[in-house]
Amino acid sequence: MAVYQWVGKNRKNETQKGEMEAASEEAVRANLTRLRISPTKVKQKPKDLFENVSFLQPKVKEADIILFARQFSTMIDAGLPIIQCLEILYSQQNNPTFKKILKEIKESVESGSTLAEALKKYPKHFDDLFVNMIAAGEAGGILDTILKRLAAYMEKAAKLKSKVKGAMTYPIVTLIVAVLVLAVILIFVIPVFQEMFADFGSELPAPTQFVVAASEIVKSKILYIIIGLAIFIFAFKKYYATEKGRDVTDKFVLKLPVFGELLRKVAVAKFTRTMGTMLSSGVAILEALDIVAKTAGNRTIEKAIYDVRSGITEGRTMADPLAESGVFPPMVCQMISVGESTGALDAMLEKIAEFYNEEVDQAVENLTALIEPFMLVFLGTTIGGLVVAMYLPIFKMAGAIT
Repeated sequence: MAVYQWVGKNRKNETQKGEMEAASEEAVRANLTRLRISPTKVKQKPKDLFENVSFLQPKVKEADIILFARQFSTMIDAGLPIIQCLEILYSQQNNPTFKKILKEIKESVESGSTLAEALKKYPKHFDDLFVNMIAAGEAGGILDTILKRLAAYMEKAAKLKSKVKGAMTYPIVTLIVAVLVLAVILIFVIPVFQEMFADFGSELPAPTQFVVAASEIVKSKILYIIIGLAIFIFAFKKYYATEKGRDVTDKFVLKLPVFGELLRKVAVAKFTRTMGTMLSSGVAILEALDIVAKTAGNRTIEKAIYDVRSGITEGRTMADPLAESGVFPPMVCQMISVGESTGALDAMLEKIAEFYNEEVDQAVENLTALIEPFMLVFLGTTIGGLVVAMYLPIFKMAGAIT
């Protein structure tokens, strides 16, 4: 069957457009009429020469999945059957990669699979959390509610990730720019001064000699420096890929003075948000803990969550193993204990998540406020120091003349 592009108007006289796979143009018009859309233009989509070359196709972004969940929940809430919802979502999808996935999901559901089973075939786009919550929604007949919760959860998770990335990006970009500027000065600018100083005949000041020596080293060894840096990065990646390497690195990261505390707060917010969302959706606590541990992103936190899971299988509460891990703050453990004793654990976890989201906001602001003056001092000291060192002989010569 061919793919057709269409434009039409809905019952509110709003213009809509999308794509639909059908046997003919007449079939597309008939399907649109069935969906209460009056088609104004239908034409066959031109063939994409690179549609089978995967790395040239656009990636499915987190925003695509969030929009999918939002739209899906609205249509389910309106009483549309799942297959019809998937057909509409497929026809309106502009991302060709996601469009192909939606088509295959629709075909799986049509052949008798549950929606959760169909989504499970695409773990890169629909993780264990998404699949298990959909399964719980299908079993409980509350798929629209689950999809709304998933969309809300993913939006908050994406917002949290964006904040952390923003906090990390500024110092990294500034440091890279500083290194590039220093490299340009040492390789191209200092040699020009060095040739000029050679005619002076007198001994250069110590700071100038140091800068000239550094310039000569960088200029002659730049290739070795780049190769050494590449080898170090490669070796670190290999080490981090090992069990011991990841354990040591993740434990060290959490102990860093400022970044470590920020990452710990992010981990607490993510853990409580995910657990709260899954428990309120009807996912069993042991299954929820298993999924949360796999998505922790830090081996130390992952082990702490697995310890909690083991403790629960032995008849213990969730709060006690969390407190023993030393990873989660005492306040979090106490609030979880209260939630368990009152039977409102999911609501308590949501409250903790909201509190720690605010804590992350404050930590990001503090980090930015701390980094900005530090980076200014660093840049001023290094680049300013180089400039002063290169002008010292000129000042010395000017003083001798006067």
